Amino acid sequence: MNLLLIIDFQKEYLNDVTSKSVEELSELVNSNKYDDIVFTRFINSKDNPVYNVAKWEGCMDEESISIPIDTMNYKVLDKGTYTACNDELINYIKEHNINNIYLAGFDIDCCVYATALNLFENNYNTYILKDYVYSCVSEELKKEILEILGRCIGEDHIV
Repeated sequence: MNLLLIIDFQKEYLNDVTSKSVEELSELVNSNKYDDIVFTRFINSKDNPVYNVAKWEGCMDEESISIPIDTMNYKVLDKGTYTACNDELINYIKEHNINNIYLAGFDIDCCVYATALNLFENNYNTYILKDYVYSCVSEELKKEILEILGRCIGEDHIV
């Protein structure tokens, strides 16, 4: 089975650089190319190192963590870390006999990156959908991180 894992597609990350993501990810969800789809949401808190150490105050209210498209009743996993590769996701993958995981979403230089490496290191066949991952900073940063991920998990896994 093929899983589309849409990481942290939340209103917090929409800006001039990423505005096209709403239409693109909506089309991807509706494409029927994947056997299953899971969304993740990053939820920040005052107990989180992202807040305490990195001093980032985003994703701390309902509006900023909301997903800007219809999730069509697909599973939504909340997380408080960069990686989505946690016990809940691993159990989901095992229970649903997932063979291939395709990553889309935000931010390629943070949560997508961490998730891709963690899934790879846990021996999951992981692919990055290069046209459906985004950087809130710039397209240039996205391209650089995709090159690094290609070196780390294999260029043939950047599709």
